[in-house]
Amino acid sequence: MVRILLSNDDGVRAPGLAALYKALEPKAEVTVIAPDRNCSGASNSLTLHNPLRVEQLENGFFSVNGTPTDCVHIGTNSPLSLAPDLVISGINDAPNMGDDVIYSGTVAAATEGRHMGFPAIAVSMAEHGHDWYETAARVVADLVEKLKQAPLSSDFILNVNVPYCDYEQLKGMRMTRLGRRHRAGGMIRASDPRGHEIFWYGPVGDQRDDGPGTDFAAVRDGYVSITPLTVDMTAHQDWQHVETWLTENA
Repeated sequence: MVRILLSNDDGVRAPGLAALYKALEPKAEVTVIAPDRNCSGASNSLTLHNPLRVEQLENGFFSVNGTPTDCVHIGTNSPLSLAPDLVISGINDAPNMGDDVIYSGTVAAATEGRHMGFPAIAVSMAEHGHDWYETAARVVADLVEKLKQAPLSSDFILNVNVPYCDYEQLKGMRMTRLGRRHRAGGMIRASDPRGHEIFWYGPVGDQRDDGPGTDFAAVRDGYVSITPLTVDMTAHQDWQHVETWLTENA
């Protein structure tokens, strides 16, 4: 039976995590290791200056006082569990499309799985809400079956965004590229109850590049968006341009 390490960034008690476990547990040996709190926006951060503590909850899930990346590192590189065949992160209660992936703890957990040498999937709902986690869970179960039949390379992760609807309403799956957002809203200045100045992040930016082929477009049209992501951030398409710039301005 395939072994799956399941994590997330919404926290070990998040309903999306529970829905994904429910869908996968009958078909795989699933170990759940997730943060003890919401770590949205944690990206690939590690806990380097404090010890990590692991607690097993009443449902068998493991709770960690660290980041999503910490959780996957513990699950793949410690005596806590056997090495998995696959790492899955989610289900996130919000989309991770376009520039979102830079900040996403959900994507980071999957990326850490890839870094440790395992195939990995990050899965998110395309809208906020708790009504259709079962849809995303079934999509992931479908992908796991495909991976059992024909494994993919562990050189990249699959970033999956699922429309907020019933499974039967999905039109299918589309291979996509990342779109882009406009810059986020400005920082919001306020005061705490004691009169001290504080700042809150403003809303995320609206979609800027959401044309054909993007993850935004696929979800808008009712399709599951599947975007392969790699950790190689080299701008290969700009290599020659930068090389020429360096030479001409020497």
